[in-house]
Amino acid sequence: MLDLSLTAEQQGQLAEWHAFAEEVIRPVAAEHDRDESTPMEVLEEASRRGLYSLDSWAAGLEDPTGLHWLLANEELFWGCAGIALQLTVSGLALAGLSAAGTPEQLMQCAPECFGSPSDIKLGALAVTEPTGGSDVASLTTTARRDGSDWVLDGHKMFIGNGGIADVHVVVAAVDPDLGHRGQASFVVPKGTAGLVPVRRLSKLGLRAAYTGEFRLESCRIPADHLLGGQDKLDERLDPAGHDEDISGSTTLKALERSRPVVAAQAIGVARAAYEYALAYACERRTFGHPLLEHPPIAELLADMAMDIDAARLLAWRAAWMGATDRDYQAAEGSMSKLKASEMATRVTEKAVQILGGHGYLADHPVEKWYRDAKVFDIYEGTSQIQRMVIARSLPEAESPLPLRRAEFEEGLGCRRGRGGRARFASRWTVPAWSCFTSRRS
Repeated sequence: MLDLSLTAEQQGQLAEWHAFAEEVIRPVAAEHDRDESTPMEVLEEASRRGLYSLDSWAAGLEDPTGLHWLLANEELFWGCAGIALQLTVSGLALAGLSAAGTPEQLMQCAPECFGSPSDIKLGALAVTEPTGGSDVASLTTTARRDGSDWVLDGHKMFIGNGGIADVHVVVAAVDPDLGHRGQASFVVPKGTAGLVPVRRLSKLGLRAAYTGEFRLESCRIPADHLLGGQDKLDERLDPAGHDEDISGSTTLKALERSRPVVAAQAIGVARAAYEYALAYACERRTFGHPLLEHPPIAELLADMAMDIDAARLLAWRAAWMGATDRDYQAAEGSMSKLKASEMATRVTEKAVQILGGHGYLADHPVEKWYRDAKVFDIYEGTSQIQRMVIARSLPEAESPLPLRRAEFEEGLGCRRGRGGRARFASRWTVPAWSCFTSRRS
């Protein structure tokens, strides 16, 4: 039967993440946003609590429901999107290592993505370039074999921890004519000759997170820094020996599986704005009544609550499919990311509107959440790209059912209603979120 209530273990983890967001992240969020400073003290405390560690990420991979990182990201981004991104961006490097590397490479490099409380390490996944982000098949960064080494040349931009990371996982073209199939991933450690940091990017939102630009100028790395090894690369490059799975982009597959997590990030920001706007509407009085009693404001808040819950359901479905090795038949990962991204932009804009002139001031955090939310329409695939991905998948979808997979329907105990539509036999149990207490300066 359908049951979306959380296990006792998940509820405990949720409480831990929420407490960290409320007690550690929120008190310093405004300062780091204003100063565009990297919150190293937050990373150190997270490491002490085991929240910024290889073990924590491994626990997420072992979760059979797929919800571990969705729950964590929603709470952390509820605290502050910029600080939360700084906490989670090393996981992108780990995802790149996991997707392309050998077990030996993963064991060697993964600890260098996190470090320890007294020696924090950073990871970076470097895909995007100044001339293209969504068009991953047309990367201009190249890698060529030179004796026992690889030599990388190119320019990377919009990279979390880019240029300062201890471990850079760099995606480069070995044979540009082959598109995705001609690409490979390489490990470039901090301090490697030819790895040239250019600048920290100044951003509209997520200002606490370090987003960098760097160049690769005849950057020479040993042959064993090629993730997956030479034999795997040769198999990809062989036109006679590849199949559909090998020819697909490893990076794109990792990104598709990560999109429900990005959706959870957007949901966290939206939820923060909604809760603050709701508290404000209960306290603020106009024309002798609380704002909440005025129908136009009540309708805004109703739409906000509905949109947040709808986006969460899409994200949870996509995460479940990924955790149980179901293929995304109708780009369900992209669906979840697209819905949550555009929802967050709408919800945070409505929160500013509910606060009126006060919402436009830095005295209240809704303007920050409004700035932070916009990135979700852009990174990890723009909204326009997500729509293209979804549209292209529709003719190949196995079923017109909303949940796409017959086994998902059967496993959740659906029953057939009139007209053949699937109806759920039980209800969704919503987790009880901690009460939000507004802090005004």
